[in-house]
Amino acid sequence: MEEKGIETIDEYIAGYPSEIQDILKELRSFIKKYAPEATEKISWSMPTFYLQGNLIHFAVNKGYIGLYPGESGVSVFKDELNGYKTTKGSIHLPLDKPMPYDLIKKIVEYRVVENKKMAEERLLKKRQKK
Repeated sequence: MEEKGIETIDEYIAGYPSEIQDILKELRSFIKKYAPEATEKISWSMPTFYLQGNLIHFAVNKGYIGLYPGESGVSVFKDELNGYKTTKGSIHLPLDKPMPYDLIKKIVEYRVVENKKMAEERLLKKRQKK
């Protein structure tokens, strides 16, 4: 169950200073552009784009924006992520550097295709069981 408090991405963004809000608004718009079918919600207390499953999350952290495209969204692009701190499912995008929008675009587009493919596979398995 989601914590009471922040219920929308607008509320999440509004909780930060204006210079951070500008970065978050731009990132949000950018993700929307490349995942237009995705819906927005708050999940795990983070802004989340959802398309037949969680697509990508983002969140403000100390000194960076965490981008959470899941394990595949990091591993597939590991060579292009040199210079960024990463974990199994996250990418740390420093606030003192420009956002790597070309790379974010590739990651979002990859995740859209991946989520759609996984949804199709789930549907096929469900049909096969009938």
